[in-house]
Amino acid sequence: MLADRLDRYIARNVVAAIVVVQVVLLGLDLVITYINDLGDVQGDYGAFQVLLYLLMRLPWRLYQYAPVAVLIGALIGLGGMASSNELTVMRAAGRSLTRILWGVMKPVLLIVLLLLSIAEFVSPRSEQFATAWRLEKMQGEGALLSQSGGWQREGDTFYRFGAIRADDTVIDLTRYAFEGETLRSATQAARAVWDGEAWRLEEAAVTRFEDERTRVAHHDALAWETRFTPEQLHRLLRDVESQAPSELWAYARFQQAQGLQATRPLLYFWQKLLLPLTLASLVLVAASFVFGPLRSVAAGTRVFYGVITGLGFKYLQDLLAPASMLFGFSPAWAVLGPTLLCAGLGLYLLRRSG
Repeated sequence: MLADRLDRYIARNVVAAIVVVQVVLLGLDLVITYINDLGDVQGDYGAFQVLLYLLMRLPWRLYQYAPVAVLIGALIGLGGMASSNELTVMRAAGRSLTRILWGVMKPVLLIVLLLLSIAEFVSPRSEQFATAWRLEKMQGEGALLSQSGGWQREGDTFYRFGAIRADDTVIDLTRYAFEGETLRSATQAARAVWDGEAWRLEEAAVTRFEDERTRVAHHDALAWETRFTPEQLHRLLRDVESQAPSELWAYARFQQAQGLQATRPLLYFWQKLLLPLTLASLVLVAASFVFGPLRSVAAGTRVFYGVITGLGFKYLQDLLAPASMLFGFSPAWAVLGPTLLCAGLGLYLLRRSG
């Protein structure tokens, strides 16, 4: 009974600190981003609409800042109990270091479940809605949902998409059809419209390359035979980082089926899937700062080292991401490497303090 009370007390202190840090980080980000985005005011998109747009994006921002909030929050929560000698009393009463860490990990598991739910069900939809709402306010109804398109492959056909609108209309589509290594035709269309069952190209020009000549035909409307659905194109043209884990996995499988590298979607997929290990390793580092060599320094110094560790963790992941493409190792190791390094550092420092 006493053990459960102590676990709840530790959890309450740590969670309260994490919440405070998260609110502070979100507040600072909101103010800085709001001031920066005021330069985008135009049309019906005024200062109040800028604020609404940023509020719509809070779920994604909350997810982004969660690792730093957990690290610093655990430092502050455990550090506060250490400063008031509460942790010393717990250990003198027979409370092991492992049991204290378990008391910290239990609420972190609930935070992980919350974050994974946000990443899968909330932030992808809120980001898509916020982007569409912002651009429609700036440019009018039917504005571009994605301002930048990209290249995609479907068998021996290559596509360049300009952008896609909220009403599923693709803007500025170019199609290159190959036969082996020979270019057979190039189609350029002002737009592609989805009628609920199939695609239709509008204002299309088809250039066919024959052995000795080139033929050009213009069409007001032309059927577009493709396996791409509006949902797939929204996924392909949306920011990869904000997509749900299930969408990232589907995106990666699609690119691999086309014979393309899927490093970026797989990287973000593994980042989200391995989030429990990431947060657990950061909690171990925070606990090692409190119980290890830094236990006698001021709380502000511990927080400073925590921020440096968090930044180092993020930068290492950012460096390993392009390295996985360059050297050909799995993107999973770009996520696991820094995580295992943090966990190893935390366990080493805790072992020295034990």
